[in-house]
Amino acid sequence: MNKRTIIVTGSGGLIGSEACRYFHASGYMVIGIDNDMRAQFFGSEASTQWNISSLQETLQNYIHINGDIRSPNDMDNVFNDYSKNIIAVIHTAAQPSHDWAAKDPMKDFTVNANGTLNMLEMTRKYCPEAVFVFTSTNKVYGDNPNLLPLVELEDRWEISDSHQWYRGIPETMSIDHCKHSLFGVSKAAADLMVQEYGRYFKMNTVVFRGGCLTGPAHSATKLHGFLAYLMKCIMTEEPYTVLGYKGKQVRDNIHAYDLIRAFDCVINKPKQASVYNIGGGRKSNCSMKEAILICEEITGKQIKGKYDDNNRIGDHIWYISDLTKFRTDYPEWDIEYTIEKILSQIFEMNKDRWRCA
Repeated sequence: MNKRTIIVTGSGGLIGSEACRYFHASGYMVIGIDNDMRAQFFGSEASTQWNISSLQETLQNYIHINGDIRSPNDMDNVFNDYSKNIIAVIHTAAQPSHDWAAKDPMKDFTVNANGTLNMLEMTRKYCPEAVFVFTSTNKVYGDNPNLLPLVELEDRWEISDSHQWYRGIPETMSIDHCKHSLFGVSKAAADLMVQEYGRYFKMNTVVFRGGCLTGPAHSATKLHGFLAYLMKCIMTEEPYTVLGYKGKQVRDNIHAYDLIRAFDCVINKPKQASVYNIGGGRKSNCSMKEAILICEEITGKQIKGKYDDNNRIGDHIWYISDLTKFRTDYPEWDIEYTIEKILSQIFEMNKDRWRCA
């Protein structure tokens, strides 16, 4: 079939599945690659099989591949079959947890770094003109954001509105001379390799350094998926532990749909070796304490939680993405989902699924 094709790795995950549905609706053939490794990382509750099944049942021009991104043989077979029609590769597959990475650094690195290198090589070999979109992370900056002159407010940490980075952290922040967590390092290695393929081989590679990526399709679990997992715990009355920083740590949260709209912009008008910080920015951010209050209001339930003064290694106290660079290059794009809208949608779309969990 001679049809414009997009390959999506991690197609059963939050961002991957959103990409599959979005680009399928735009008329593309979508090839999803996902072997449900999330269940291996975090257990059966985090399995993406429910989402993979939904894609297969509802998308006519979706083909699912149960392949391993680290395997040259697996990926050779996929890319060889569709090479002439591939216009973009959206690489979202990853081991996404700080804490899990420390349990198995070898697997973390092979999935995040080696897997990305393998996908880059497949793209260079079979479809070098395609746009390669990589979901990196703000964790490549390590704990450098914690050196900012933060001010403690009643419900959150904040930075002075007179500070040059009040609107958010830009791409110029150093990723060096800091503690990252092993996950941050494996993603930084992949991030740099994606940039290098763009510069060295003149490929259309794009790196998105995401803040908290969220939405109703998250297979949320304790070690990954902060907003969705928080909402799930309050809805199901499971205990939730707030880790460190007095619960005032701030994250910007971007809905998967807003992120995929950004992917669409760069696929239509790519720039070689480009890097963008992407998140909710000043339009969509909250502290842990603020998120809990919003969840309680939406659900009508109180959190069953406790506080642990030990924060996660390499965790940020305050992180808001500066979206200036991306908005300058793609002025047609902006955030549509606020924190309140995101959490309301997570609640409404998961009432039945989590009641049975």
